[in-house]
Amino acid sequence: MDIIGKFSGQYEFLSNFYDQAFEYDGYVFKTAEHAYQAQKTIDDVDFEKIKNADTPGQAKRLGKKLYNRWDWDDIKLDIMYRIVFAKFSSSPELQKKLIATYPSQLVEANTWNDTFWGVCNGKGENHLGKILMNVRQILMRIEI
Repeated sequence: MDIIGKFSGQYEFLSNFYDQAFEYDGYVFKTAEHAYQAQKTIDDVDFEKIKNADTPGQAKRLGKKLYNRWDWDDIKLDIMYRIVFAKFSSSPELQKKLIATYPSQLVEANTWNDTFWGVCNGKGENHLGKILMNVRQILMRIEI
C-alpha cells in the first residue's frame, strides 16, 4: 500500500497548520491547530488568545503553556476527530483532495518526536493519520 508520510508540499493540506479557516463549535478558527489548542481550556481569555493567535505555531505554543482542562486526556481524540471532520467537510476543495489520497495510508511523519499524533523514526501511534483516514472514508460515502 502506498504511504503518504509527510504533510507538506502537495500534501500540506493534511496538516493541522494548513491555512484553512472553518467553523467549529460556533467559532471560526484560522487553522485546525488553532481549534485544537483552544479546546484545551475552559478559560475564556486563554481561549480567545489561542483562537486569535497570528499563526498555528503561536497557537500551539500558547496551548502548551495551559493547565489543560481536567478531562483532556479522555476527550482529545474525539475533539481532534471533530475538528478534522469540520475542516474537511466545510470545504469541497479540501474534501476532494482528501478523497483523492485514497487508498494511500496517511502517516503524520515528523522529526519533533510526536509519537502520539504521528510517527517519528518509525515509532508512533499515528492518531492524526488514523483520524484523517477515518474522515476520508466517511466523506467518500457522503460525497455528492
